[in-house]
Amino acid sequence: MHIAEKGQGPVILFLHGFPELWYSWRHQITALASLGYRAVAPDLRGFGDTDAPPDVTSYTCFHVIGDLVGLIDTVAPNDEKVFVVGHDWGAIMAWFLCLFRPDRVKALVNLSVVFNPFGSINNVIEALRAYYGDNYYMCRFQEPGEIEAEFAQIGTETVIKEFLTFRTPGPIILPKGKGFGHPPDAPMALPSWLSEEDVKYFTAKFDKKGFTGGINYYRNINLSQELLAPWAGSRLQIPTKFIIGDLDLEVVIMEGVGHFINQEKGDEISKHIYDFFNKF
Repeated sequence: MHIAEKGQGPVILFLHGFPELWYSWRHQITALASLGYRAVAPDLRGFGDTDAPPDVTSYTCFHVIGDLVGLIDTVAPNDEKVFVVGHDWGAIMAWFLCLFRPDRVKALVNLSVVFNPFGSINNVIEALRAYYGDNYYMCRFQEPGEIEAEFAQIGTETVIKEFLTFRTPGPIILPKGKGFGHPPDAPMALPSWLSEEDVKYFTAKFDKKGFTGGINYYRNINLSQELLAPWAGSRLQIPTKFIIGDLDLEVVIMEGVGHFINQEKGDEISKHIYDFFNKF
């Protein structure tokens, strides 16, 4: 497992989403390290410079949480508790980490993805398909190799730009063979919070590793749902702060902000994290 770390003090574990990397937390790593914390941001299983097991079923929530517990044992030995911050898939895994191992987490700040009670729907993907249609991105991600081939045709840099600049308050729809619905040569203006240098970093890593590892998280949604049955109805016992943008898919909290909230509003998110964790 590859990690980026900076600073000395209580450990804050930063967990990224898709299609992201440790680099998504570049603003928070610098800010929180300067405020007396040790910021630790891994590339999750299948991403960046961390190993990517070839088996599709090696990406359930239990595999990922096992990785994270091993990481916590390394950076915070002697059963120390750590602070956790998550976004997107990282937020989902942060919820599960707090549920499975509350003995290792002091407090949580989660971004963009709410805690979703599990156990009530047997086939999450089919439920999403019925609600959003066959072209909903999570449904399009299910067939191994299919969406990877389309992304290869579109080009890694364009895929990264399309995801990170997505601002429509609604589901991501990927019609088969039509990419993101834009002409392949359509220019894309980057927002002020995302530079060409940032895009190049993401692009280089995904060019090297590919998208399959990250997409396999989506391919295990139903399996993870089945495995989580023993925790149906469980409640989180960890102090938690939840932040989201009003241009994302969920509840309105931070106005004028899209899904990649930790990059778009780096300074504000860092302050929210510090203000909350500083209470403990």
